[in-house]
Amino acid sequence: MRAIDIIEKKRDGYELSTEEIEFFIQAYTRGDIPDYQAAAWLMAVCLRGMSNRETRDLTLAMTRSGDMLDLSDVAPIVADKHSSGGVGDKVTLVVAPIVAACGLPVGKMTGRGLGFTGGTVDKLESIPGFRTDLSAAEFKAQLARIGLVITGQSVNLAPADRKLYALRDVTGTVSALPLIVSSIMSKKLAGGANVILLDVKVGSGAFMKTVEEATALAEAMVQLGRDLGRRVGALVSDMNQPLGWAVGNVLEVREALDVLHEGGPPDLREHCLVVAAEMLVLSGRAADSAEGLAMATRAIADGSAWRKFRAMVAAQGGDVRFVDEPDRLPRAPIVEAVLAPADGYLQKVDAAQVGLAVVDLGGGREKKEDLIDHSVGVIVRYKVGDAVQKGTPLCTIYASDRARLERARARLLAAHTIGPEPVPPLPLFYKKIA
Repeated sequence: MRAIDIIEKKRDGYELSTEEIEFFIQAYTRGDIPDYQAAAWLMAVCLRGMSNRETRDLTLAMTRSGDMLDLSDVAPIVADKHSSGGVGDKVTLVVAPIVAACGLPVGKMTGRGLGFTGGTVDKLESIPGFRTDLSAAEFKAQLARIGLVITGQSVNLAPADRKLYALRDVTGTVSALPLIVSSIMSKKLAGGANVILLDVKVGSGAFMKTVEEATALAEAMVQLGRDLGRRVGALVSDMNQPLGWAVGNVLEVREALDVLHEGGPPDLREHCLVVAAEMLVLSGRAADSAEGLAMATRAIADGSAWRKFRAMVAAQGGDVRFVDEPDRLPRAPIVEAVLAPADGYLQKVDAAQVGLAVVDLGGGREKKEDLIDHSVGVIVRYKVGDAVQKGTPLCTIYASDRARLERARARLLAAHTIGPEPVPPLPLFYKKIA
C-alpha cells in the first residue's frame, strides 16, 4: 500500500478499508509516513467524514498502536470516566473515590490542562509528593490493593493519538467528529476499563458549543464503545459557567476536599453525585439512578469516599498532611476581590474567559511544555441568574504577581454580564445517553 493512494481515496469521498486504515495508522506511528502526508489525510477526513465502520476501525487501529492494559486479573469490572474538558471541572477528584468506596474499582489515566481547560494531573500535583507517573505494573498493583488509581498517561497508550492530536491542533482538523471519537475512545479502550462514563461538556467553556453537537459526539462514542464490548454511557452537561466556585489547581483541590466532607458548592456536589450514580448503574452495582444516587450520597456521608481519596494520595506518594489539613497547601501571596460594577442579575458568564484569566495568572498552559503556578486561581462568587449587588465581590483573584493580577481582573470583568432583567439558572445536565 501507498500513503498517497489512501489520501487520494479519502479525498475523493470513498470509504477506506480496514486494512488501509490499519496500514496508515501503524506506518504513521512508526514514522514511515511524514507529517505532511498525515496532515493531508486528516484534512481529507475532516472534509469527507467517515462511516461508522471506518470510525470503529480507526479507533481500533489507534488503540493497537501502543500498549493495551488488561485489568481482568485485577477485577472483573473496572470503571473509568472521561470529561471533554471545562473550567472548574474537578469532578474526577470527587467521583472516583465515591465510586471506589461503593465497591467499584476505578482506574483512570488522565491528562494535563491546555489552554483554558484544567487538567486532573495538574490538580493532583498540587499535593506535595503526589506521583502521576505510575508504570503499568504500579497502576495495576494499586488498583488491586485499594481499588482506586488516578495517574498521568505515562504508559505507552495510543501513541498514534498523541502524534495525530499534535498535528490536528496545528492543521485546523480538531473538530472532525470521527477524529474526536477515535481520539477519546482509543485511550479509554487501551486503558483497560470495561465501564466508561462520558461527561460531554457543552457551552462557552467547552469544545462543543451546542447541545446538538455535544449529543452527536456523545451518541457516537457510546455506540462505538458498545460495539466494541464496553458498557458505555454519557451525560451532556453544561459548561456555560465554571463548575463550582474554584478555578485553579490548589483552589480546586480544596473545593473537592470540601465536597468529600459534605460541603462545597451545591452545583458541584450535585454534579458529582449524578455522575457517580450513573457509573454505578452502568456497572450493575446499582439497579437504577435513584439507588446509585443513594449509594453515592452515603459514601460521602459516612466518610468512606474521603478515606478512599486519602488512601490513594498515600499510595501515590502524596503527603497526606496536606489533605488532612488543606490550609497547608500552597497559597498565593496576593488575594484581591473584583467588585461588581453594577446592581442587577448575572445574565451570562464566559467560562472560557474565566479559564483564560487563570492562564493569565500563570495557573494554566498556552503550550504543553509551560510550567504552571499551582497556587493561583479565581473563586467566582455568583452563578447565572443570581442577583448581584454593586460593590460586592464578583470574584476573588489569587495571584503571585501584580501585573498578572491586573490582566486577569480586566478579563474577569469582561467575562461577566450583569443586566437589569432576571434570567433563569442554567441546568446542570441536558441529556443522558444510556
